[in-house]
Amino acid sequence: MKRKIIPIFVPHIGCPHDCIFCNQKKITGAGTDVTAESAEEIIKEHLSTIDAKNSIVEIAFFGGSFTAIEESFQRSLLAVASRYKKAGIVSDIRLSTRPDAIDGERLALLREYGVTIIELGVQSLDGEVLSKSLRGHTSEDVFAAAALIKEWGFTLGLQLMVGLPGDTPQKCIDTARKFIKMEPQLARIYPTLVVRDTALERLHAQGEYRALEIEETIEICKKLLVLLTGAGVNVIRIGLQPTEEISMGNQVVAGPLHPSLRERVESRIYRDYIESALPSKGQAETIRVFGSKKNMSKLVGNKRENITYLKSISAASVEMKEAKMADDAIAIEIDGEKRIVDISTVYLELERIYF
Repeated sequence: MKRKIIPIFVPHIGCPHDCIFCNQKKITGAGTDVTAESAEEIIKEHLSTIDAKNSIVEIAFFGGSFTAIEESFQRSLLAVASRYKKAGIVSDIRLSTRPDAIDGERLALLREYGVTIIELGVQSLDGEVLSKSLRGHTSEDVFAAAALIKEWGFTLGLQLMVGLPGDTPQKCIDTARKFIKMEPQLARIYPTLVVRDTALERLHAQGEYRALEIEETIEICKKLLVLLTGAGVNVIRIGLQPTEEISMGNQVVAGPLHPSLRERVESRIYRDYIESALPSKGQAETIRVFGSKKNMSKLVGNKRENITYLKSISAASVEMKEAKMADDAIAIEIDGEKRIVDISTVYLELERIYF
């Protein structure tokens, strides 16, 4: 069954710090603060469009730092979600929060109302990056919070941002490796966007911060996805979903905003694997790649970039063809020699190549 998420945004509520990149009301598109009554209306509206009997339904509180909200307000919001969980209409209640807003007392409250998934907005585990991003917490806070969340039996999610002030590709990789040691069940990867009315926008305007380009972001994220997936971490999202508010030239001043960033990343992974399968650059005469209908756009690449690239490095005839095969497998035929590989093999081989 498909998972259906009912999102309730609590922009900037509970945040003790204004992080350098953050304007939650712009990022979420939510200009007004949520109430228990409005949360109820959001849930009802979404349920009217969901086949709940044939779906796994989840209520998710996104934005802000949920566990830093005043306790009475937490309870009022959670009570609404909890009623639907107790009635068997929803399966999970998810929320996101800061690492330094987690302790036993807060977790006891969340358990009381049936919360099952807690995502920590970690962003980085590099001290310099955390400091320059005005996060207001340390890497030690993250390790302690993650351990406590798992100890209490919640599903742990960790969020990572690439391209923060002071960040480098290697620091992102180091953060991902530390994520793996904390054994989260899921992760999200977000590129840093320069949003209007933030401290980061001022740095950008002064020439003190340069946003990542799309190509740089793809190159970093492909390694993070391979690394985390190979360790059994489910990367449930790469990139922000563009909205009317979050669009280039509107609220986004600069940064790698793309409506299909994950597909671009996965497409690059396929391209790298196909390239690694070549005997050597310039020697292949024909390259034929077969995949399911679902995977064809990833194999071909954005604006056919994978085909163009493979032709440029091999001088070969390159063909991508749809075939009846599993979504988690591709077939590569080079000069008549064909082999079928599954995605886990692709990731395993690329982890060896990348690292």
